[in-house]
This record gives sequence, C-alpha cells and structure tokens, in this order.
Amino acid sequence: MTSEARLERTEDGFLTVEEGWFVLNAREATWRHGEGRGARLTFEGETKFPQVGTSLFVLAPGEPMAMYHWEADQENFLVLSGEALLIIEGQERRLRQWDFVHCPADTKHVIVGAGDAPCALFAVGAREHQASLEWGGYPVDDVALRQGAGVEEETADADEAYAPFPHRKPARYHEGWLPD
Repeated sequence: MTSEARLERTEDGFLTVEEGWFVLNAREATWRHGEGRGARLTFEGETKFPQVGTSLFVLAPGEPMAMYHWEADQENFLVLSGEALLIIEGQERRLRQWDFVHCPADTKHVIVGAGDAPCALFAVGAREHQASLEWGGYPVDDVALRQGAGVEEETADADEAYAPFPHRKPARYHEGWLPD
C-alpha cells in the first residue's frame, strides 16, 4: 500500500512532489518554459515515475515540443486544444483538438504547434529503455528541418540535438496556456 505524497512549496513558490500517490492541479504545478520550445509540465517533481512518463505541453504556433526523434519505447499524444503539425516518418499530418497519436517503439516523430493560437497536448510514454544507451536518437529529416524541429547531423546526444534552444526553466502557469 502506498501513502499519500507530500506536496511542498519551495521558497521561490514552486511545488515539489515526493514519492507516493497525489492529486495535483496543472495550473498550480511547476512548469518548465523555454523561448521557442513552449511550456512543459511533467507532474513528477524530483521523483520520476519509474514506468510511465506523462507531460502536458503548450506550444505556440511554430514551436516544436521536441526535436525529431525516435525512442525504444512507445509514446502517445492527445491534442487537448488548438492545432499542431505532426511530423512522423518523414510525413506531415495536421492535428486538431481530440486527435490521438500513437507512436510504437522506433517511430520517428515530433509535434510542432500550428494554427493561430497555442496548442495543448497530453503526452504519455513508456520508460523501459529510458536509462539505457539504446533509448533512441535524433535522425536527420528534411521535413523536420524545414519546421525547425530537426538536427543537421544524426545523434543520440540530447545536449547536441537541443543546442540551438535555451533550456526550459521553472515557470509558473501562465493564464491561457490551458483551455477553460
């Protein structure tokens, strides 16, 4: 039996979560934001969920949620609001509210905000291989490069892949990121 986790606010006002079950409102949680990369909320705090990762992303038009990549574990995405562009296996697909995307292991993909308003996405991914050297990689793809979401040289190094972008920094929720 697990116990309820403690949610604590740090001196700078951000919430931290300890191990155990909990309920957390996304508007009260600590987000991470980076110019050109959108906002991300992982719900996890310092303790990472061992089996499944979950995140909320809010992307302005043209902002990629990640760099074009593949992972050894499956990932799934649900568009909660707005529009997005899915780049998957070198193809572009338009996404709109309530579209669900399933990426089996080894599927090359990325999602970029589109339309004229922010796009909110819920992401869920398995974590079986996340800590291994075979977690995945960032392949070169012309479609992803045209959308500002691709690497010019194939790599498995996240620092290399994300070098053009500032790191996401802790941020409080901004009104309007999530639909009412």
